[in-house]
Amino acid sequence: MTDSLDQAKRALRAELRERRQQLSDAQRESAAEGIREQLEALVDSLGARSVSCFLSSPTEPGTRSFINAAIEQGLRVLLPVMREDGLLDWTVASPGGQEVQSALGVPEAVGELLGPIAVNDVDLMIVPAAAVDRGGMRMGWGRGFFDKTLGSMARRPPAYAVIYDSELVDSVPQDVHDQPVTGVVTPTRTVRLPADT
Repeated sequence: MTDSLDQAKRALRAELRERRQQLSDAQRESAAEGIREQLEALVDSLGARSVSCFLSSPTEPGTRSFINAAIEQGLRVLLPVMREDGLLDWTVASPGGQEVQSALGVPEAVGELLGPIAVNDVDLMIVPAAAVDRGGMRMGWGRGFFDKTLGSMARRPPAYAVIYDSELVDSVPQDVHDQPVTGVVTPTRTVRLPADT
Protein backbone atom coordinates (compact mmCIF):
# COMPACT_ATOMS: atom_id res chain seq x y z
CA MET A 1 0.00 0.00 0.00
CA THR A 2 1.40 3.41 -0.92
CA ASP A 3 1.91 6.03 1.79
CA SER A 4 -0.66 8.37 0.24
CA LEU A 5 -3.28 5.59 0.04
CA ASP A 6 -2.55 4.57 3.62
CA GLN A 7 -2.89 8.20 4.77
CA ALA A 8 -6.16 8.65 2.86
CA LYS A 9 -7.61 5.52 4.48
CA ARG A 10 -6.42 6.54 7.94
CA ALA A 11 -7.91 10.03 7.58
CA LEU A 12 -11.28 8.72 6.36
CA ARG A 13 -11.42 6.08 9.10
CA ALA A 14 -10.66 8.70 11.76
CA GLU A 15 -13.43 10.96 10.44
CA LEU A 16 -15.95 8.08 10.34
CA ARG A 17 -14.96 6.85 13.82
CA GLU A 18 -15.45 10.36 15.23
CA ARG A 19 -18.86 10.69 13.56
CA ARG A 20 -19.97 7.37 14.99
CA GLN A 21 -18.83 8.34 18.49
CA GLN A 22 -20.96 11.50 18.37
CA LEU A 23 -24.24 9.60 17.96
CA SER A 24 -26.60 9.65 20.95
CA ASP A 25 -27.91 6.48 22.60
CA ALA A 26 -31.34 7.20 21.12
CA GLN A 27 -29.84 7.50 17.62
CA ARG A 28 -28.00 4.20 18.11
CA GLU A 29 -31.16 2.42 19.30
CA SER A 30 -33.15 3.76 16.38
CA ALA A 31 -30.40 2.72 13.95
CA ALA A 32 -30.26 -0.81 15.42
CA GLU A 33 -34.03 -1.18 14.98
CA GLY A 34 -33.77 0.00 11.37
CA ILE A 35 -30.88 -2.40 10.71
CA ARG A 36 -32.93 -5.30 12.11
CA GLU A 37 -35.91 -4.46 9.88
CA GLN A 38 -33.73 -4.04 6.77
CA LEU A 39 -31.79 -7.27 7.40
CA GLU A 40 -34.95 -9.28 8.06
CA ALA A 41 -36.41 -8.03 4.76
CA LEU A 42 -33.15 -8.88 2.95
CA VAL A 43 -33.09 -12.41 4.43
CA ASP A 44 -36.73 -12.90 3.35
CA SER A 45 -36.09 -11.59 -0.17
CA LEU A 46 -33.13 -13.97 -0.63
CA GLY A 47 -34.82 -16.92 1.04
CA ALA A 48 -31.72 -17.29 3.23
CA ARG A 49 -31.75 -20.10 5.82
CA SER A 50 -28.23 -19.52 7.07
CA VAL A 51 -26.27 -16.28 7.41
CA SER A 52 -22.98 -15.02 8.75
CA CYS A 53 -23.12 -11.83 10.77
CA PHE A 54 -20.93 -9.99 13.30
CA LEU A 55 -21.43 -8.78 16.86
CA SER A 56 -21.51 -5.01 16.58
CA SER A 57 -19.30 -2.90 18.82
CA PRO A 58 -20.96 -0.01 20.71
CA THR A 59 -20.29 2.52 17.93
CA GLU A 60 -21.26 0.27 14.99
CA PRO A 61 -24.79 0.04 13.63
CA GLY A 62 -26.34 -2.54 15.96
CA THR A 63 -26.67 -6.14 14.77
CA ARG A 64 -27.63 -7.90 18.01
CA SER A 65 -31.37 -7.31 17.65
CA PHE A 66 -31.26 -8.89 14.19
CA ILE A 67 -29.13 -11.83 15.40
CA ASN A 68 -31.53 -12.58 18.26
CA ALA A 69 -34.58 -12.35 15.97
CA ALA A 70 -32.89 -14.55 13.34
CA ILE A 71 -32.11 -17.26 15.93
CA GLU A 72 -35.73 -17.14 17.15
CA GLN A 73 -36.92 -17.62 13.57
CA GLY A 74 -34.75 -20.72 13.16
CA LEU A 75 -31.99 -19.25 11.00
CA ARG A 76 -28.48 -20.60 11.46
CA VAL A 77 -26.25 -17.62 12.26
CA LEU A 78 -22.46 -17.90 12.12
CA LEU A 79 -20.39 -15.34 14.02
CA PRO A 80 -16.71 -14.61 13.29
CA VAL A 81 -13.81 -15.28 15.62
CA MET A 82 -10.45 -13.76 14.63
CA ARG A 83 -7.46 -16.06 14.26
CA GLU A 84 -3.78 -15.12 14.63
CA ASP A 85 -3.13 -16.02 10.98
CA GLY A 86 -5.46 -13.23 9.81
CA LEU A 87 -8.33 -15.54 8.86
CA LEU A 88 -11.75 -15.78 10.46
CA ASP A 89 -13.01 -18.83 12.27
CA TRP A 90 -16.76 -19.24 12.84
CA THR A 91 -19.09 -20.31 15.63
CA VAL A 92 -22.86 -20.77 15.68
CA ALA A 93 -24.77 -18.01 17.49
CA SER A 94 -26.98 -19.15 20.35
CA PRO A 95 -29.69 -17.34 22.33
CA GLY A 96 -28.03 -15.28 25.06
CA GLY A 97 -24.63 -16.57 23.90
CA GLN A 98 -21.47 -15.62 25.74
CA GLU A 99 -19.07 -13.11 24.26
CA VAL A 100 -15.61 -11.75 25.01
CA GLN A 101 -13.51 -8.82 23.83
CA SER A 102 -10.85 -9.93 21.35
CA ALA A 103 -7.26 -8.74 21.63
CA LEU A 104 -8.22 -6.04 19.10
CA GLY A 105 -11.13 -4.85 21.24
CA VAL A 106 -13.81 -6.41 19.03
CA PRO A 107 -16.71 -8.35 20.59
CA GLU A 108 -16.57 -12.06 19.71
CA ALA A 109 -18.88 -14.97 20.43
CA VAL A 110 -17.70 -17.87 22.56
CA GLY A 111 -18.48 -21.33 21.19
CA GLU A 112 -17.26 -24.35 19.30
CA LEU A 113 -15.04 -23.25 16.40
CA LEU A 114 -16.07 -24.66 13.02
CA GLY A 115 -13.05 -23.59 10.93
CA PRO A 116 -12.64 -20.87 8.29
CA ILE A 117 -14.46 -22.79 5.55
CA ALA A 118 -17.71 -23.04 7.55
CA VAL A 119 -18.77 -19.70 6.05
CA ASN A 120 -18.86 -21.31 2.59
CA ASP A 121 -22.25 -22.81 3.49
CA VAL A 122 -24.13 -19.57 4.27
CA ASP A 123 -26.73 -18.02 1.96
CA LEU A 124 -25.88 -14.44 2.96
CA MET A 125 -22.85 -12.71 4.49
CA ILE A 126 -23.42 -9.63 6.65
CA VAL A 127 -20.11 -7.82 7.19
CA PRO A 128 -18.90 -4.70 9.00
CA ALA A 129 -17.45 -1.72 7.17
CA ALA A 130 -16.21 1.80 7.79
CA ALA A 131 -17.65 2.96 4.44
CA VAL A 132 -18.72 1.59 1.06
CA ASP A 133 -18.67 3.46 -2.23
CA ARG A 134 -21.37 3.53 -4.86
CA GLY A 135 -19.35 1.12 -7.01
CA GLY A 136 -19.54 -1.51 -4.26
CA MET A 137 -15.99 -1.19 -2.89
CA ARG A 138 -15.87 -1.76 0.87
CA MET A 139 -13.38 -0.07 3.18
CA GLY A 140 -12.96 -1.86 6.49
CA TRP A 141 -11.11 -0.79 9.61
CA GLY A 142 -7.67 -1.87 8.37
CA ARG A 143 -7.24 -5.33 9.83
CA GLY A 144 -8.04 -7.24 6.63
CA PHE A 145 -9.96 -10.17 8.16
CA PHE A 146 -13.07 -9.76 6.02
CA ASP A 147 -11.11 -8.89 2.86
CA LYS A 148 -9.13 -12.14 3.24
CA THR A 149 -12.30 -14.15 3.85
CA LEU A 150 -14.22 -12.63 0.94
CA GLY A 151 -11.22 -12.89 -1.37
CA SER A 152 -10.64 -16.57 -0.56
CA MET A 153 -14.15 -17.81 -1.34
CA ALA A 154 -14.60 -19.71 -4.59
CA ARG A 155 -18.39 -19.43 -4.50
CA ARG A 156 -19.26 -16.31 -2.61
CA PRO A 157 -22.83 -15.74 -1.43
CA PRO A 158 -24.26 -12.21 -1.51
CA ALA A 159 -22.26 -10.04 0.93
CA TYR A 160 -23.87 -6.92 2.40
CA ALA A 161 -22.03 -4.39 4.56
CA VAL A 162 -23.84 -2.80 7.51
CA ILE A 163 -23.19 0.95 7.70
CA TYR A 164 -24.89 4.21 8.64
CA ASP A 165 -26.61 6.11 5.81
CA SER A 166 -23.87 8.75 5.57
CA GLU A 167 -21.20 6.03 5.06
CA LEU A 168 -22.38 5.16 1.54
CA VAL A 169 -20.01 7.52 -0.28
CA ASP A 170 -18.95 8.37 -3.83
CA SER A 171 -15.56 6.68 -3.52
CA VAL A 172 -13.22 5.11 -0.97
CA PRO A 173 -9.43 4.73 -1.19
CA GLN A 174 -8.82 1.29 -2.67
CA ASP A 175 -5.93 -1.17 -2.52
CA VAL A 176 -5.46 -4.39 -4.52
CA HIS A 177 -6.53 -6.70 -1.67
CA ASP A 178 -9.74 -4.76 -0.90
CA GLN A 179 -12.91 -6.69 -1.72
CA PRO A 180 -16.23 -5.39 -3.05
CA VAL A 181 -19.62 -6.17 -1.55
CA THR A 182 -22.95 -6.95 -3.17
CA GLY A 183 -24.65 -4.08 -1.37
CA VAL A 184 -25.18 -2.18 1.85
CA VAL A 185 -27.73 -2.26 4.63
CA THR A 186 -28.31 1.02 6.47
CA PRO A 187 -30.90 1.90 9.12
CA THR A 188 -33.22 3.24 6.39
CA ARG A 189 -32.54 1.20 3.24
CA THR A 190 -30.90 -1.74 1.52
CA VAL A 191 -28.99 -0.91 -1.65
CA ARG A 192 -27.61 -3.42 -4.16
CA LEU A 193 -24.44 -2.05 -5.72
CA PRO A 194 -23.03 -2.66 -9.20
CA ALA A 195 -19.49 -3.94 -8.56
CA ASP A 196 -20.36 -7.45 -7.48
CA THR A 197 -23.46 -8.35 -9.45
